[in-house]
Amino acid sequence: MEDFKRRVYEVVEVSSMGDKSSRAYDIMMNTAIIVSLIPMTFKKDMAMTFWLELFVTFIFLIDYAARVYTADYKMGYKSYKAYIAYILSPLALFDFISILPIIYWFTPVKSWIGLLRLFRAFRAIKLVRYSKTMIVISNVIRKVKKQLMAVLLLITVYIFMSAMLIFQLEPELFNNFFDALYWATISITTIGYGDISPVTPIGRMITMVSALVGVAVIALPSGIITAAYMNEINKKKSKYEL
Repeated sequence: MEDFKRRVYEVVEVSSMGDKSSRAYDIMMNTAIIVSLIPMTFKKDMAMTFWLELFVTFIFLIDYAARVYTADYKMGYKSYKAYIAYILSPLALFDFISILPIIYWFTPVKSWIGLLRLFRAFRAIKLVRYSKTMIVISNVIRKVKKQLMAVLLLITVYIFMSAMLIFQLEPELFNNFFDALYWATISITTIGYGDISPVTPIGRMITMVSALVGVAVIALPSGIITAAYMNEINKKKSKYEL
C-alpha cells in the first residue's frame, strides 16, 4: 500500500527524467487546464460548456484528492499536520478553488453563486506546477519576496502621498479621493490614459515626477528578480557540472 502511495506521488508531481507515466500525467493536466478556460471565451453558458466543465472538474477533483492523499510525501513528514499544512498551502487552495465553479451548474439560485464562474480564471495558475521554468521563477520570487514587499510598500506610500497632494491642489479635478488614487496609480505606472489631467503648473510637476518615479518602479523589481533568477540558474548549472 505504501509503495502504491509513493508511486501516486511520483506520478502527480512534475515528471522526472524517464518517467513516462508522470510525463503523460503532466501533459493531461496541462491540456485539461487549457481546455477548462475555454468556457470563459463565451458570453453565455450552453450544453457544451456544461459537459466541458463537468469533465475537467472531475479531472481536477481526482488530481486534488491524489495530492491530498500523498501530502505526507510532499511535505516531507508523516503526520496529520502534513495534510493540514498541504491543504492550506497556496497551490492546494488554488486547486480547491478551481473545482468550485461546478457548483454554479447545480444551484437553483444563480445570482451571487454566478461569481463562482470567475474562479475559472484561477485555473491558469495551476500551469505553474507543470512548468519547470515557472517553478524556477516561483522559487525566485519566493526568495526575494521581502525585497519585493519593500518595493511594493514604497510604491504604495508614494501613490497615497501624490494622490493626497494632487487632491488638495486640484480638488475640482476629482469627484472623490478614489479618483485621485486612480490618477496617481496610472501616472506612476507611466500609462497615463489622459482622462484626468492636472491643469495647474504644480499639478503637472507632480505628474512629471510620478512618471519618472514610474521608471524606477518598473526597473527596481525587474532588477531584483533578474539578479535572483540568474543566481538560481547559475546554481543549477553548478549542480549539473558537479
